[in-house]
Amino acid sequence: MADEARIGAARPTRSLGWAIVLFLVLPITIVVPVSLTDQRFLSLPQDGLSLRHYINLVQSADWLSSVAQSFVIALGSMVISVGAGTLCAIGCWRIGSRWSELIRVLMLVPIIVPTIVYALGLYRLWVQLDLLDSYFGVMLAHGVTGIPYVVIIVSTSLASFDPRLEQAARNLGASVPYTLRRVILPSILPGVISGSIFAFIHSWDELVLVLFIASRAIFTLPRRIWDGINEHLDPTMAAVATALVAVTAILLILDMKVRRQRSE
Repeated sequence: MADEARIGAARPTRSLGWAIVLFLVLPITIVVPVSLTDQRFLSLPQDGLSLRHYINLVQSADWLSSVAQSFVIALGSMVISVGAGTLCAIGCWRIGSRWSELIRVLMLVPIIVPTIVYALGLYRLWVQLDLLDSYFGVMLAHGVTGIPYVVIIVSTSLASFDPRLEQAARNLGASVPYTLRRVILPSILPGVISGSIFAFIHSWDELVLVLFIASRAIFTLPRRIWDGINEHLDPTMAAVATALVAVTAILLILDMKVRRQRSE
């Protein structure tokens, strides 16, 4: 009787859990059948499936240019985020004072402050630095806003790092750079890789900052989708959105494998 009562009580919780999962996943998965529509407008397939919009995607110079721009910007911003975020996390972990906790909190500001507010501030600053509508300006903006993800993930890896390994290396005469390169970084490498993946995804999907600080020279994939929605509803956008989701899913699966190897 007790088991039956426990199973009966668990059913509403399980149903609520599945409802939440469907609510999260359904808006993402709906773009897949829309991208396979045989119509000239955004709709579900009516007379059959078609790959015409994927063919339009690979034959369009504008869309391919946006893919290349998004990839280059995401790669550059990832390097900035991982370099600054990893060094910040290691420095805060090494110092271990209340000031380091304050610095770690300040590093999280880009994801605490609303993105549109942060974008407005960057716009005013980028005007003064003459970085508007430049690749470096967008990379730097995405790199700064990607730092919190790296700090959080690398700090988690450092929490399980045995500080006696660093002390042993220093007692044997290793310098600080040598200890960092040969002892600390190899031990937290899975966390650094995970942080790199999330920093890349953050830049790959980012739109608001690009709308503020880029003009006609920079057209990332999210921005071209946004402009396409405002101008005309081309189903090619659904094919692009499916490709974005696929890339993000592949990177997340790679991150899961890295985390699994780290736990083993």
